[in-house]
Amino acid sequence: MLANRRRDTSPELVVRRRIHAMGLRYRVDFAPIGGRRRADIVFTKQRVAIFIDGCFWHGCPQHATLPKRNADYWIPKLQRNMQRDRETDEALREASWIVLRFWEHEDPAVIAHAIAHAVCSSTAAGADSGRADQG
Repeated sequence: MLANRRRDTSPELVVRRRIHAMGLRYRVDFAPIGGRRRADIVFTKQRVAIFIDGCFWHGCPQHATLPKRNADYWIPKLQRNMQRDRETDEALREASWIVLRFWEHEDPAVIAHAIAHAVCSSTAAGADSGRADQG
């Protein structure tokens, strides 16, 4: 498991290059609400956390496979990963964060546009609420 990267995976790098080319700036491998739970890409001012999940590690409904060897070890571990994902999403949403999750097999262009839309929408909503407070 040491060979598995926590950050800078191929799908993540492709998406990061695309959103950077769109002019968006972000934090990488950052814990939005502190602690050990880290998002792959984070827009701190807009409060948007993005996760690009691996199909095996996070239980993709299309591509996940169950290990045949040492299943007593791996199946609970993979189930705990999925449970932790749900707990993380809930904690972030309770803290007023927008959470976006994508699978590693999804089209990077589609992911990048969804991220840009969420970040721009969040920025516009924040600007609107800021003006209302000033008036």
